[in-house]
Amino acid sequence: MLYRELPIVKGDGETFVPATHPVVEEMPLSVTVNGRHALTAMTSPAMLREFVVGFLYTERIVKELREIESIRIEGNTASVLTKNPFAILTSHKTVLSGCGGSTSFLDTGRLPAIRSDLVLAPEAIRAATKETLDSDLHRITGGIHLVGLFEGEGKAIRIAEDIGRHNALDRVVGHGLLEGIDFSRTFAVSSGRISSEMVRKCLVANIPVIVSRGATTTTAVEAAEAGGLTVIGFVRSKKMNVYTGWGRVRGASPPSAGE
Repeated sequence: MLYRELPIVKGDGETFVPATHPVVEEMPLSVTVNGRHALTAMTSPAMLREFVVGFLYTERIVKELREIESIRIEGNTASVLTKNPFAILTSHKTVLSGCGGSTSFLDTGRLPAIRSDLVLAPEAIRAATKETLDSDLHRITGGIHLVGLFEGEGKAIRIAEDIGRHNALDRVVGHGLLEGIDFSRTFAVSSGRISSEMVRKCLVANIPVIVSRGATTTTAVEAAEAGGLTVIGFVRSKKMNVYTGWGRVRGASPPSAGE
């Protein structure tokens, strides 16, 4: 269960009455890699295996799924063994539900570049955004982020829900790895802002396009431009803003000089 009904006092104008309200669950997940603590993630209690696989991959602790020998999840602990016994983060990391990562600076020169010739139809982008946002859990609680992974034609591969959008992205990446998905033929859709951390994870996974119904940031745009990632924001009704990688959106062209 991803939420619980909690007792509240509900106010309406000057009137207050006892009631209950659905509140999303949040749990700490401690991940150890080869016996050493790697991170503590504040996350939703679902798709934990996919989350761990996706995180190991987007943080470049492993470069391929086959480098993971085993994952054991018991309660609030995930224990990972890899073929390389020295594979571990250089420092402990706490992933907060609000921001999803502790990265404060991106060295774009060290990020991989996208390798894909994917071109998307605008209608596929709009339909995928609508499908991603169609969440009963979000309607019930109002406190969840959603990320969807889609085939180039717009067919959903997996949609994940989490209190943090970065966690949700790791979940769909982990699912894709476990299912043998070719990320170069996919695109991601997020319910929340496209941050530099979201861009970094897409670059590492070789997901060529990230879409959101909301905004992006200047650092995200700069990192995406350097890595050849397409960033699309404010997808609402028939409108969208293409910030980078215009060639991957059918009918779009670069802005004129000076714009």
